[in-house]
Amino acid sequence: MDSSSHLPLLFSFLLVTISIIFLLLKLWMAVPKQHEGVALLPPGPRKLPIIGNLHQLSGSKLPHHRLLELANAHGPLMHLQLGELQTIIVSSAEMAKQVFKTHDLTFSSRPSLLLVDIISRNRNLGFAPYGEYWRQIRKLCVLELLSAKRVHSFRPIREQEVSCLVADICCKQDSAFNISRMIFSLTYRITSRAAFGKLYKQQDSSFIQMTTEMIKASSGFGVADLFPSFKFLQLITGIRSRLQRLKRESDQIFHIIIDEHIAAAAAKAEEGEKEEVDDLVDVLLKVQQNGDLGFTLTTESITAVLLVTRYPALHFS
Repeated sequence: MDSSSHLPLLFSFLLVTISIIFLLLKLWMAVPKQHEGVALLPPGPRKLPIIGNLHQLSGSKLPHHRLLELANAHGPLMHLQLGELQTIIVSSAEMAKQVFKTHDLTFSSRPSLLLVDIISRNRNLGFAPYGEYWRQIRKLCVLELLSAKRVHSFRPIREQEVSCLVADICCKQDSAFNISRMIFSLTYRITSRAAFGKLYKQQDSSFIQMTTEMIKASSGFGVADLFPSFKFLQLITGIRSRLQRLKRESDQIFHIIIDEHIAAAAAKAEEGEKEEVDDLVDVLLKVQQNGDLGFTLTTESITAVLLVTRYPALHFS
């Protein structure tokens, strides 16, 4: 056999070898060294190169049980390295008070997660970086969406839906039923009516499925989030394309709802009817129109706020 026939095989072997060496070097460089400030971090268990303390959270035990064991050994303020992420575990009331009250500005920012970057573009209250936008969105939620007056205005909705739940339970008293599923349905209906003014039955099934997928995608440890510098992991795991699809689906649903509210408000204005702000979408659109905030409240920001209002209901599913 001609030696030239071995050249493609040799070239492929060298390419794979170089790629593996490059990958290992990049992973090793991603591990923080002693002189980079690790000595200033709280105490924690010994870690392995590259993966850090991930191996100590694996196994048959639940993660929070394992964290309790580690906290008992290393203290109420503990440092873990999860892949490339430096993580501080707080497991006492006193330490939590220090984090949330005394040093709240230091810990006010949120980690950059792939799901948040794609789904909400870091525009929702829960994960927006600390700054003027976050302060204004928080002010909007506290004064307009979650005020005592606004919560009280939704009382008839809550009472009506709870009465329906009690009636359903009475009808099923002689047979087995899934109480968790019924509570989920109750919470979903209350949040839907409060946020959108009515139940969107045509979008309900697709919305539940879509948001449930989001919750599953955000649960547990995602390898793409643990090693954010390796962008190819997002492609290999398929998480980026999956989240982009969910983003498109959520945008379609919310845009339909927002367009209906805009059309309804315009119809009331033409007929000279007194405008009544009944639900959260109306409140957000009114703020957008009046420009009451220190920045432009975009439609994307509105959908991010509305998406957060739907999450609690779906945790029962």
